[in-house]
Amino acid sequence: MPRPIQIYIDQSALENNLHRVRQVTSARIMAVIKANGYGHGLLRVAEALAAADGFAMLDIQDAVRLREQGYRQTLLLLEGYFDKSDLALIAEYNLSCVIHSQWQIQLLDAYPGRATLDVWLKVNSGMHRLGFAPAQVSAAMESLRRHPAIREITLMSHFSHADEARGVSSQLEVINEIGAEYRIARSMANSAALLRYPATHGDWVRPGIMLYGASPFADTSARQLGLKPVMTLSSRIIATQDLSAGDEVGYAGQFRADRAMRIGVVACGYADGYPRHAPTGTQLNVDGQKTQLLGRVSMDMLCVDLTHLPQAGEGSTVTLWGGDLPIETVAASAKTISYDLMCAVTARVPVRI
Repeated sequence: MPRPIQIYIDQSALENNLHRVRQVTSARIMAVIKANGYGHGLLRVAEALAAADGFAMLDIQDAVRLREQGYRQTLLLLEGYFDKSDLALIAEYNLSCVIHSQWQIQLLDAYPGRATLDVWLKVNSGMHRLGFAPAQVSAAMESLRRHPAIREITLMSHFSHADEARGVSSQLEVINEIGAEYRIARSMANSAALLRYPATHGDWVRPGIMLYGASPFADTSARQLGLKPVMTLSSRIIATQDLSAGDEVGYAGQFRADRAMRIGVVACGYADGYPRHAPTGTQLNVDGQKTQLLGRVSMDMLCVDLTHLPQAGEGSTVTLWGGDLPIETVAASAKTISYDLMCAVTARVPVRI
C-alpha cells in the first residue's frame, strides 16, 4: 500500500479564480504558470486555465510542450531567450519574449529571416531587477522598431510593493511617463496590483498567486478576495505516543511536554516539501479539527498534538494546508510565503485531481 501522503489539485478552483480575475478587469489575461504551474503541474494548470488569453513561463521547453498540446494563446517567456540558439525554436513555435537587456537585442540578428517575433520590452521602473532604465528605453525601443525580426512590441514592468502599504504610485508614474511616448500595449499588474490598483491594469494583466487560490496580501485572506484554494496537501497519522511531563519530542528535543499528552506521528516531512523551519504551534487539521505541530519536522515525519482530540488516532486524516486551512496561515507561521510552500512540494508526493 502506498504511503498515505498526497496532493489534491482542484481544477475547478483554478477556473473559479480565473473567473475572479475576469470580474475585476477587462484587460487581457496573461496567466503566470512558471515553476511547473507554481508546483501544481504545468499541463494540469493550463487545461484548467485554457480560457486565459496567454500563458507566461520561464522555460522554453514548457512553452514548446504547450504548443504541442495544441495551445494557441500567446506564450510569453518571462526572461526571454538566453542564447542565439534559442531563437530558431522560438520562431518555430511562435513564442513571445521579454527583452530586458541590450545583449538580447544584439542577438536578434540570429532570428530566422522569414519569421517575426512579438516582444515585451521590460522597463526597470524601480525594482532594479530586470529591465531597461527609463533613460535607456528610447534607444532600446528604436532598435526594436527598426529590426526586421520584430512584429509587435508591448511595454512591460513589474511592481515591487503592490502588496504593501507603499503601493505602486512611484513606479506607475515612471511607466505612464514612458508609455505616453508610445502607442503600444502595456502590461504591469501582478495579482496584488490587479486586485487593488485598477489604474495599473493596462492592456495585459499578469495574475500569478491569486490563480492558485492564495492571497497576495498579509492583511486579507484568499476567501475575502473570492478565491478558492487549489492545492491541498494531506496525509494520515501512522502512530501515536503517550507522553508524560518532561518527555521530549523529535530531534534535539525541541518540544518538551509540560503535562501528560498524546501525540500523533504524521507521514509527512521536509523531503515531501513541508517546511523544516515550521515551529511548534504551526496549525494542522486532524479530521477537520485544529491542532498544532510539535517539535522539529523530520525528513519523513512530523508530530502533532492529539491531547484534545480523543477521537483521533492511527489512520486519521491530516491536512497540512489547503481546504479550510489556508496555505498562507502555514506560510506565515514558518516565516515564509505561500509561493514557497507550493513550489517546494517534491516529486515523490503523488497528485490526485
